[in-house]
Amino acid sequence: MPWDLIALNDGNSIPSIGFGTWKIPVGNTTADQVDQAISVGFSHIDTAQAYRNEADAGRAIHESGLARKDIFITTKYSGLDGLNIETSIKNSLSNLGVQYIDLYLIHHRAWLFPTYQQRWAELEGLKNAGLVKSIGISNFGIKETQILLASAKIKPAVNQILLHPYVYAQQAPLLEFSRVNGIVIEAYSALTPLTSRRGGPVDDPVKAVAKRLKATEDQVLLAWTKAKGAVILTTSSKKSRLEGYLAAGDLVLKDEEILAIDKAGAKGAQIVTAQKVVRRAAIVLFAGAVGLGLCSYLGIDVL
Repeated sequence: MPWDLIALNDGNSIPSIGFGTWKIPVGNTTADQVDQAISVGFSHIDTAQAYRNEADAGRAIHESGLARKDIFITTKYSGLDGLNIETSIKNSLSNLGVQYIDLYLIHHRAWLFPTYQQRWAELEGLKNAGLVKSIGISNFGIKETQILLASAKIKPAVNQILLHPYVYAQQAPLLEFSRVNGIVIEAYSALTPLTSRRGGPVDDPVKAVAKRLKATEDQVLLAWTKAKGAVILTTSSKKSRLEGYLAAGDLVLKDEEILAIDKAGAKGAQIVTAQKVVRRAAIVLFAGAVGLGLCSYLGIDVL
C-alpha cells in the first residue's frame, strides 16, 4: 500500500495519509477510534487544541505500544481560551503524553495575524528548542502565506487546507504556489462529494473510475487527492472503511480520469455559485418589497 513518506522542506518527512480526529466526540470515543486507526495501520494522527481531544488521542497512542518514532503526531495552536503559544504547546505535550510534536500548525490565519511576526517567531523558537519537529499553517491563502514568508526565518513545512473536487478550481492556484515554495499541502474533507454533496456532477466520473478499478467511490476520491500531491487526512468509525482507505494507496487514476473529475468539480462549484447569487437576489428583492410595503403603510412616498 504505497502511502509513502513525503519529504518536508526542513529535512523531516510526513506519512502521506493520516487519521483526523476533528468532530469525533471527546472521551472514550476518540480514544477508541484512534486505537482502531492505529491497529489497522495508520501511523499519522491529527488533532488540535480546539478539538479538546488531545488527551484521549494521547491515551490511545500510549496504549498502542508503538515506539514514539513510529507514530507521527500533528496538533495545532487554536488560540483556545486565549492561551498563548508557550502555554498551549506545554499543554498539548502534556495532554498527548509526549516529549515532542512532529508537526505543529497555526490552526487558522486569524490566530497568527496581526502579530504574525511575533507569533511565527514563537513557533520557530519551539522548533529550535526541539519541542516540535516541523511547523506549519492551516487554512492560509496565498496572500497570508506570502506575508508570512517575507519575514519567516523558517518556512512553513505544511499548509493544511480544505481540498476536494468541488473546491479544486478555487484552490489550484494555492496548490501551485505551495509547490513552487516547497510547502506540502495537507488535505482535509476530501470525501465531501460523498458525505455532503451527493447527487452532484462529480458522482458520474467517480463512479466510472470506481467501476474500472473495482474500487469504492471513497477510494477513488482519495486516489484523486493523492494525485494532486497532497497529504490526506481522513476519518471513519468503521474499521472496514479505514482498511479501504489504506488500500486506496494502490490505486492509480488515468490523466483523463483526473481531468474529468476536475471538470465535474468546477461545474458543481459554478452551480453552487449561481444558487448563492439567486438566493442573495431573492433576499434583496424580499427586503425591498418589505421596505416599500412599510413606506406605503407609513404614508412615505419613495417613488
